[in-house]
Amino acid sequence: MKTKQKNKQQGFTLIEILVVVAIIGILASIIVPKLTSKVGYARTQKAHHDIKTLSSVLSLYKLDKFSYPSQGLEALVDDYLDKVPKDPWNRDYIYLNPGVHNAKSFDLYTYGADGVSGGTEENKDINNW
Repeated sequence: MKTKQKNKQQGFTLIEILVVVAIIGILASIIVPKLTSKVGYARTQKAHHDIKTLSSVLSLYKLDKFSYPSQGLEALVDDYLDKVPKDPWNRDYIYLNPGVHNAKSFDLYTYGADGVSGGTEENKDINNW
């Protein structure tokens, strides 16, 4: 006895696909804002870390040379650093010697995401004072 094989197509209906797309959209609307806020936080934490690291390297420079570099952070390249890091927003860190806020040493800072003085959250200035 032969069994009949039905030519039934396997697949999803349009309704099933729309339900899945709607669920993915709802999940994305919940998750994406949380992820983007973490990016800003991570960048500010990187800037804090860079400033602490550069401050330590500048202290080592002073121990070796008896003063902080007057020609800028580029003086640290070769002996102490491979290259001077950029801030997380791809701008140079600002270095002043002598400092305005640290008159006996140096000021080291970045203006944050917006690139202007002041601000809050990701736009807040990050400095060594």
